[in-house]
Amino acid sequence: MKRETQRILLLLVTLLPFFLWSCSSNDDELDSATANINANLKADGPEAARLEIPKLKGGVVNRFLVKKLSSGEVNFCIEWDIAKKAQRWTAFRWDNTNSGGYIKREDNFIEDTDIPEEYRTTYENYRGSGYTRGHICASADRWNSLEANRQTFLYSNMQPQLYSFNGGIWANMEMKVRSWNTADFRDTLYVVKGGTIDHNSDIIEHTSTGLLVPKYFFMAILCKNKSTVNEGYKAIGFYLEHRSFYEDEKTLSPYIVSIDKLENLTGIDFFCNLPDRIENQVENNVTPAAWGFQ
Repeated sequence: MKRETQRILLLLVTLLPFFLWSCSSNDDELDSATANINANLKADGPEAARLEIPKLKGGVVNRFLVKKLSSGEVNFCIEWDIAKKAQRWTAFRWDNTNSGGYIKREDNFIEDTDIPEEYRTTYENYRGSGYTRGHICASADRWNSLEANRQTFLYSNMQPQLYSFNGGIWANMEMKVRSWNTADFRDTLYVVKGGTIDHNSDIIEHTSTGLLVPKYFFMAILCKNKSTVNEGYKAIGFYLEHRSFYEDEKTLSPYIVSIDKLENLTGIDFFCNLPDRIENQVENNVTPAAWGFQ
């Protein structure tokens, strides 16, 4: 009996490094003991701890919406302001499990029943408004399954956009971000997109159909790969005015900002769930060349 106990103890000691590695291999559990003064609260739910989720504004008017697939996998998340009937952002991630494939879009826009009816946006809000239904998590961002793609057509994942903006520079920016979703560039790519809604100076208008129209749109992207620089993390932001005409819609460099700058412009605390030592390193500066810009 004593010899059997010794064998078990020896086995546990041998396997301990494996268990420790396995528990720390999930980026969402990265350095849980490390100082992180601005992380989302545990009371906000387990999905709020994901690395792509910004600091939740919370309060009685903001709803944190988690869109899951029938498998239980998180497709994307949204923070929705019920008072303004508008979203603050959509956040999602790419890795090897949810990338690749091609699903033909059905263009079946649907109301979000997770939002009380009186606080939703619907087809009637967009009809005759002069604005398109601009995806935030784009249809082409979720081609891995028909179910995942269908969810991108939720009205809660829309912001009103001018037609030439939606199909022009915004579409080009989305294609650029999708170009980084390759196994040789990232282990995981964390993406946050949205339009500004918090202040009157951030809004073009309130339409007669009940839409709040953002004056600016933004993207915040965090990449984790095998690089030894900043423990494999790097980040980049984009911020641009919502207007009809851009002289060169494919020139995206003028709209690059650091995440710190983007936080100052939007009032949103991006990638708050990163340990502070990493967050401070990757958010203070941006290196365009590391993202393929000249």
